[in-house]
Amino acid sequence: MDNGKPDSDKPVLVLGIETTCDETAAAVVERQADGSGTILSNIVHSQTEEHARFGGVVPEIAARAHVDLLDGIIDRAMREAGANFAVLSAVAAAAGPGLIGGVIVGLTTAKAIAMVHDTPLVAVNHLEAHALTPRLTDGLAFPYCLFLASGGHTQIVAVAGVGDYVRLGTTVDDAMGEAFDKVAKMLNLPYPGGPQVERAAQGGDPARFSFPRPMLGRSDANFSLSGLKTAVRSEIGRLGSPQEALNDKDISDLCASFQAAVLESTADRLSVGLRLFHEQFGPPRALVAAGGVAANHAIRAVMEEMAIALGLTLVIPPPELCTDNGAMVAWAGAERLTRGLVDPLDAKPRARWPLEASPVPA
Repeated sequence: MDNGKPDSDKPVLVLGIETTCDETAAAVVERQADGSGTILSNIVHSQTEEHARFGGVVPEIAARAHVDLLDGIIDRAMREAGANFAVLSAVAAAAGPGLIGGVIVGLTTAKAIAMVHDTPLVAVNHLEAHALTPRLTDGLAFPYCLFLASGGHTQIVAVAGVGDYVRLGTTVDDAMGEAFDKVAKMLNLPYPGGPQVERAAQGGDPARFSFPRPMLGRSDANFSLSGLKTAVRSEIGRLGSPQEALNDKDISDLCASFQAAVLESTADRLSVGLRLFHEQFGPPRALVAAGGVAANHAIRAVMEEMAIALGLTLVIPPPELCTDNGAMVAWAGAERLTRGLVDPLDAKPRARWPLEASPVPA
């Protein structure tokens, strides 16, 4: 198990690049020899407006926007950090998982910088970047239990060290953020849908519709959201389609009932995940949330209640570090760099890349 101590006695300065979905981002982070970190710049351009009329991310549009925007965002990140390429210890890029066109743009740009300036390259797993963020924000020591929930991923992970991850539970179908977005689309709510569902749910009756609580009571820590999503669709059909203008109360009650089912399932799945963690690793140092869904206030409240009940520290990075950003990639790059881990210039972009497949060599 990683003790969290760096192998280098010198600070490292890392440029991080993130282009795995529809955020074009770059940041500069400094990691001190004692393991503490400072974000010197963190520039994120969200492509929400470009994709809104399509009701979701269009991979080709996202990749083209990364090509157009990335150089300028990197330049701004470097200027805000007061740094130049000559002083960088490494350049890190999210090499997957994600939309392959976007991943290629970011990784190729990082390779070019590394080649021209003779700087080490670190090809970062996007999920590892999320997993290690609480070490940047809170100086958290290993091991800890991570709930990673986003538009593409829903996992409970034991984070035992850099490159030492054990997946305790995952979704067998839809990711949590994907389910929120699809429910929003069914109800003709604006894109991005997740925050819209949460907002509508605040004024709704969570008991009006009796939706299923998927996987409740199972001994594994897996999630399933497809059946819940189908149940919402069936209820919408019974009430009348969005095109026939469901009234505001119907929409609010549907959102509140859907979210209540997600919350109850999440609490149950996390309780199982924490039990599995304890059996394999002993008591976790903390319960951690990461990914865009961690910005959902209702889900955060459930995690707070669970942490208090179990006597655990709850760590949730600021919202801007829960969603995709360059600082988390730079930090993961710094964590790997201080352990002597760099990548060749022929490192491959990956559309799929399980977190547990990012080990540190023995």
